[in-house]
Amino acid sequence: MSLENAGTSAWRGLNLSYHWLDDRGNPIVWDGLRQEVGAAPGEQVEQELLLRGPIPPGSYRLALDLVDEQRFWLAELGNFTPKLDVEVAPRDAMAARAFLPPRADLDPDWEERVYVAHTEGYAAVGGSIEWISGPLRRPPDGLEPYAPGGGRNPAFAEPLVCPSLLPPLEPNADVAGLPAWRPEGDEPWLYDARIKLRLRSDRRRG
Repeated sequence: MSLENAGTSAWRGLNLSYHWLDDRGNPIVWDGLRQEVGAAPGEQVEQELLLRGPIPPGSYRLALDLVDEQRFWLAELGNFTPKLDVEVAPRDAMAARAFLPPRADLDPDWEERVYVAHTEGYAAVGGSIEWISGPLRRPPDGLEPYAPGGGRNPAFAEPLVCPSLLPPLEPNADVAGLPAWRPEGDEPWLYDARIKLRLRSDRRRG
């Protein structure tokens, strides 16, 4: 896209970014991805705009703006803010890969819930784990936070265990000997306790 510095001072320390708004102009996502941009007074520059769509898919208004980090958005000073109506499509979930151990037993709606979460925009999806074993055997250390119960938890502080991941994400952690993904970077992720699988103890009687 083309940007022109119509002011009398050079642009220094500015980033091109955006807001996602609803049809009434209310902010849905305020802080978009950043791209550093610079221009002398009167200079016109071509700048690539990197976007991450909001969650969930649907109709939104995209507002472009420049930001002086930790100080202000230029729109707050009266700068013109272009706005575009955008239809955000579902994310392609066909390449998602689930990292499951052989002894995993999935709830009947596990695949559907995972697929829907990916199409909403989440690159990494994980859920709860029910440990099935004899009455004298406790779940392995580390699985307590994944006990079934509840729903979506955006503040979940643990890695996603036995996750479903979109490329190029791969497991980057281990919990109780199980593949896991600890959130990193800016890819959106989801923990939903309703996405449940059961793990049976692999202990065999001697």
